[in-house]
Amino acid sequence: MFHVKQPENTEPTASFSLDDSPIARELADLTARRRVLETVDIQLSGRTRVITVSNQKGGVGKTTTTVNIAASLASVGARVLVIDLDPQGNASTALGVPHTADIPSIYDVLIDDFPIADIVQTSPESPNLLCAPSTIHLAGAEIELVSQVAREHRLRTALDEYLAHLDERLDFVIIDCPPSLGLLTINAFAAANELLIPIQCEYYALEGLSQLLGTVRMIQKHLNPRLRLSTILLTMYDGRTRLAQQVAEEVRQHFPQEVLKTVIPRSVRVSEAPSFGQTVIAYDGHSAGAVAYREAAVEIITREKVDAEASHAATQHGNASAPAEEGGS
Repeated sequence: MFHVKQPENTEPTASFSLDDSPIARELADLTARRRVLETVDIQLSGRTRVITVSNQKGGVGKTTTTVNIAASLASVGARVLVIDLDPQGNASTALGVPHTADIPSIYDVLIDDFPIADIVQTSPESPNLLCAPSTIHLAGAEIELVSQVAREHRLRTALDEYLAHLDERLDFVIIDCPPSLGLLTINAFAAANELLIPIQCEYYALEGLSQLLGTVRMIQKHLNPRLRLSTILLTMYDGRTRLAQQVAEEVRQHFPQEVLKTVIPRSVRVSEAPSFGQTVIAYDGHSAGAVAYREAAVEIITREKVDAEASHAATQHGNASAPAEEGGS
């Protein structure tokens, strides 16, 4: 029989601790971010902000961003209307709103002059979350709009009428566009004050963006001088890849003022939620994707306040530095 002699004065080996693992650190960070969101002081501007969400490049998280930003805003007390201008109707689906062919929809507003009030439905997620749904009929609206009077302003006219007769003011109107630059998207641009562009953190992220911004400049010149690019949101971000980091850096270099600090990570929960007719805020509000969208919504609210204060300060400074008129009247 052999006896193995134990080594003397052996130092104990360091044991692996789950507290030091990347997953544990990520969970701790997520918990801390949730706590910050619970204590954040939300102050709405008191006016209705009309935001169009657009990017003609498909698969960038446009509709996902629309519904989750809307649900996040509603969760902090804002009253939000989502206008689904995409014939696929994915925003209507995600908000749990019926949009079968026999239901009055945004198509009827654009083509048959229905009042928006007659088609708006309340999402089961929140009484603060409203939706003007899309139906399959909208697929033919591009062709039908060509012969309409004031075809580029159909949505703006209907929306102005709707907002003017509301008993309770809306804080946000968010318009989800189809992934193209046709008459539906032009109607959305003509109706909005702000443009939000989601950009995927992958190769070719900036492809087609110059064309989109060129269209925006044309809209500003000929149809809607109020429209401005206010927000760029980085989506589908995977911090483990160098590519995602490079894309984020490049977009921030091109648009330092417009890009939100918040980035939306790739998330299974975000992808799963629409199949249950829900936003990720309702489906799993504690998930990383839901927390990120809530942070983005808070940033959208607070950035407007900062912009307004800066604009006011600039105006005051301009008035103070203006030379006084000589002589009395």
